[in-house]
Amino acid sequence: MSQLDERLAELGLSVPETSKPLAAYLPAMVSGNVVYTAGQLPMVDGVLPATGKVGAEVDAADAHEYAKTCVLNGLAAAKGAIGSLDRITRVVKVVGFVASDPSFTGQPGVINGASELLVEIFGELGKHARSAVGVAVLPLDAPVEVEFVFEFA
Repeated sequence: MSQLDERLAELGLSVPETSKPLAAYLPAMVSGNVVYTAGQLPMVDGVLPATGKVGAEVDAADAHEYAKTCVLNGLAAAKGAIGSLDRITRVVKVVGFVASDPSFTGQPGVINGASELLVEIFGELGKHARSAVGVAVLPLDAPVEVEFVFEFA
């Protein structure tokens, strides 16, 4: 078991199998010593836990948890590209999209779910630059989508 797998187990988490792309793209792409993931939906066993807009059909606290699921899916995509998550040396950037009711302005709090989990997993190396953006709709009517940039050795 890798060190990262051990850390995830301590947190009661595990990395799932890489989700199959929904269209014509790769789950992750390596350039130099950086792996870029595609946007990750909060799929669990190929199914979204909820659909709709945050602030309307989806509660912000639930969306915060879905952002954590996106982290696990992003780690799966990165693992598929670089072979071992123990190769990750830094979380560089997180870009989070929140399908938002027009009156909802709590996008940063939702994407904090992803940011906080990355710090729990990687410690100081999990701190990253970030964007949290409200959008009208996401693929499959998902409430949240997150993409990641990881540096690796």
